[in-house]
Amino acid sequence: MKCQRFLSIPIFAVLLLMGFVCYITVFIFIDDWVGLLSSAGFLNALILTILASLCLFSFSSCVLIDPGYAPASYIPDVEDSGISDQEPKKNVVQSRHCDKCSTFKPPRAHHCRVCRRCVLRMDHHCLWVNNCVGYWNYKAFFTLILYATIGSMHSTTIIITCAVQKNWEFSGSRNLKVFYVTCAAMMAALTLTLGTFLGWHVYLIIRNMTTIEYYEAIRTEWLARKSGQSYRHPYNISVYKNIVSVLGPNMMKWLWPVAVSHLKDGLIFPTPRDNS
Repeated sequence: MKCQRFLSIPIFAVLLLMGFVCYITVFIFIDDWVGLLSSAGFLNALILTILASLCLFSFSSCVLIDPGYAPASYIPDVEDSGISDQEPKKNVVQSRHCDKCSTFKPPRAHHCRVCRRCVLRMDHHCLWVNNCVGYWNYKAFFTLILYATIGSMHSTTIIITCAVQKNWEFSGSRNLKVFYVTCAAMMAALTLTLGTFLGWHVYLIIRNMTTIEYYEAIRTEWLARKSGQSYRHPYNISVYKNIVSVLGPNMMKWLWPVAVSHLKDGLIFPTPRDNS
């Protein structure tokens, strides 16, 4: 059952971290800063609760939604593959055959050694969601990082503001100071980590690449330069179309993790040649 994916130590650690951050931010720092019963305290607690709820929903969606697996009946269409014209078709067919699954891999699909299956538009296997991040759950993964980054930034701002405005001459014991500094440093580090990860995936989205394709492109680009040719990622159509291919055409649903009705079968992807 899919719910068994939650029976994982990394997932338990993520949930524990979410709960810890929400608890200390709301019941310790906001309460100590302006008080939970004040309008400012209630508003900040409400904002953080909403962000935490969206983060938890995105996290659960990413865990439970299958990334999409290559069907056993799939046969590659070399003529409509979006590959380079210089690449021999025989080599393309051979490269798309998975020896471990004994099936053909659709474009952008890769074999996951953990899941032991070929995953459609595979980005990576994520230990923290106990699942592959692929075609059907990549949007949920992206919104998870987005909401986690915003929530972490909000919590960090509250903790630092509370520490700066606190009157340490009358209420500041040494242990309390250590607690404040530790929490501020922890949240700042978490925000920096999540922000870097978010920036990385924004970069991938606007170029219509996966993490695997990015590292494959480095080698392909090097080989192209070595032979005096230029390289362009075959699925990079335009910034807006790249974003729409992941988040969907309706901007009102861009930040909703399960709004994926725009996705098709994950076997065929548009290329610049389709518009020429």
